[in-house]
Amino acid sequence: MDFVQKPNGKNLSTILIVMIVLISLVSGGLLGYLAGYLTFSNKINDLNSQLSDLQTQVANLQLTQTIISQNNTYILGENASLSELYEKVKESVVVVRGVIVQYDIFHRAHYTQVQGSGFVYNHTGQMVIITNYHVIEDAINITVTFIDGDGYAATVLGYDPYADLAVLSTTAPQSELKPLEIISSSTLEVGDIVVAVGNPYGLAGSMSIGIVSALGRTITEEETGGYPIADIIQTTTPLNPGNSGGPLLNLQGQVIGITTAIISDSQGLGFAIPSNTILREISLLITYGYYDQHPWLGISGVDMTYEIAQAMNTNVTYGVLITQVISDSPADKAGLKGGTQTVLVSGEYVTIGGDVITAINGTKITSTDELSAYLEEHTAPGQTITLTIVRSNQAVNVSVELEKRP
Repeated sequence: MDFVQKPNGKNLSTILIVMIVLISLVSGGLLGYLAGYLTFSNKINDLNSQLSDLQTQVANLQLTQTIISQNNTYILGENASLSELYEKVKESVVVVRGVIVQYDIFHRAHYTQVQGSGFVYNHTGQMVIITNYHVIEDAINITVTFIDGDGYAATVLGYDPYADLAVLSTTAPQSELKPLEIISSSTLEVGDIVVAVGNPYGLAGSMSIGIVSALGRTITEEETGGYPIADIIQTTTPLNPGNSGGPLLNLQGQVIGITTAIISDSQGLGFAIPSNTILREISLLITYGYYDQHPWLGISGVDMTYEIAQAMNTNVTYGVLITQVISDSPADKAGLKGGTQTVLVSGEYVTIGGDVITAINGTKITSTDELSAYLEEHTAPGQTITLTIVRSNQAVNVSVELEKRP
């Protein structure tokens, strides 16, 4: 006989407990899984967001080009392209050539070819070529040659040795003349990237890149008769003989200067006439053939230093120490005083005892470069300026009426 065992109350309780435990375990597992899933899902979303940000950054970086020049790295933003810039301006830059005739003691002629660069500019509808004065000085048979090899005769319309500027007209047809835009150089800052296009050593259409390494420099060339060329741009852009007269450009292909000079055996030290000088002078150069509006103060001076201040027993260590006042000059008429004795300062002879210029019209002046740049950029002949000078350790304001440079 078979016996069927019926569950009693105790067995049922045991079964219920086991089932409750199993249900609890399963529920806990499900809840843990759900909690882990949600946490993991949030992490995935965070990672996706970070990945999206990285992709955006990479896309932005792909719009930036790294240009290597002279062991320096230049980052060109705004999706700038040097190759596109070159294509945009190359047809506007020309080779300027001429011939200089010199005679020996037997009156035999010797011919020397001179060469530089220039560029096309549209001045109120008149197409002209702008270059340096020293490129065409005393030259005859001047020609301009474009990047396509076509050459044409050129004639000097006007020039200014004191700014190393010259303007030419040419017989080139209008179809050949593609002008560049000239903008104000006042917006330039040290560190700005600049590009030079010219013809170094006759290698037409050469391009180089650098930065603005300083502003407001002063240089003196043989053609200026000792007068300084003021407010010069200093640049690291590689320049060589033949670059003179070519455009110095920003990354938009606009002219902000004219390459003009280098220092022999220097490393990355070149100079350019600022575009403000061109804009200020070009109308008079074309109309009258010359520019005679350079302001003249009529002094010679040196940069004030701590050592000179010690020798003069003064606390003023900056400014321009007047070493000489030219007779009958604006400075002389205003009563400015030059040096009275020559002393040895740090191994060099300096004429001390004169007035020290520390400001013009309230603008601080720390050096001869700043003095020359301020006069050229902000004043004109006939204008009365206020100089702040230090005389006998006392600050004094002196009014001076500027004149034209003789």
